[in-house]
Amino acid sequence: MTESGTPAALPDAAPDPPVPGEASPGRARRSLGRRIATWLYPRRRLQLGMLLASPLGWLAIAYLGALFILLLNAFWEKDAFTGQVEPFAWSLDAFERILTNDVYRTVAIRTIGMAILVTVTDALLAFPIAYYMARIASPRIRSMLVIAVLMPLWAAYLVKVYAWRTILQGSGFLEWALGPFGVESPGLGELSNAWLVLSYLWLPYMILPVYAGLERIPPSLLEASSDLGGRPGTTFRRVVLPLVFPALVAGSIFTFSLTLGDYIAPDLVADAKFIGNVIYDNSSLGNLPVAAAYSLLPIIIMTIYLFVARRLGAFDSL
Repeated sequence: MTESGTPAALPDAAPDPPVPGEASPGRARRSLGRRIATWLYPRRRLQLGMLLASPLGWLAIAYLGALFILLLNAFWEKDAFTGQVEPFAWSLDAFERILTNDVYRTVAIRTIGMAILVTVTDALLAFPIAYYMARIASPRIRSMLVIAVLMPLWAAYLVKVYAWRTILQGSGFLEWALGPFGVESPGLGELSNAWLVLSYLWLPYMILPVYAGLERIPPSLLEASSDLGGRPGTTFRRVVLPLVFPALVAGSIFTFSLTLGDYIAPDLVADAKFIGNVIYDNSSLGNLPVAAAYSLLPIIIMTIYLFVARRLGAFDSL
């Protein structure tokens, strides 16, 4: 009884102890999914494998599988009479045609040279911009510059290329702007137009890695170099450049590879054939063995390039 005279509530009866050999109610209610989750919990590698199985399987089937079949066409023979590719009729005629025809060699040299030129140009343009963003600009100006660098990436690729085509064509904006000074528009038939447009298109891909690399350099290193009597040029050559060089190589992976495989911009703004144009033209004409064999060239070049970039530590700056 309580002080007010009301009967006190009896405590709940303790649960009966489980009978040996009989499953408890909580264990009996455990679902199959719960038991699987309990079994998978300590097996971290198996969890990771199951998580990546679906996207990696789709990548292997849809991308790598299609690429393998395409490259397999390089070793198949094309019937000279019907023009049809005969599967599993092994031949090296496509490789012989590429190696013996000077046109394919000229196109390859032109494309590789353009890729190198665009990469060097973007590196020279990107470094001062990235250095100002990382070391000189205030936080507010830095944010505005980052937005300005990223903003061209929001526009569609073809929109930018056609805009440059309008600027560079004979009756376009460039002729209107340079006309009063007696300077003629370069027109659409020169490789300089392709160099200008491709350098503009891939410049943001060089600025961002270099900016990230410069931002990671501790200011104390620059101060130590100055305290030890190092001039600005010496500090740049012996401190800044070696530390930011992997970031430059990382940016060059984008600029070099994107230029190497581009075929739309050269076709629209320059009267010149690149590797991508030759591959596209041969595949459109049904000459798949030659197109597939020529596709191996940029793959081999980029494989070597990525191997060298990895040795230089570029992957740490991506």
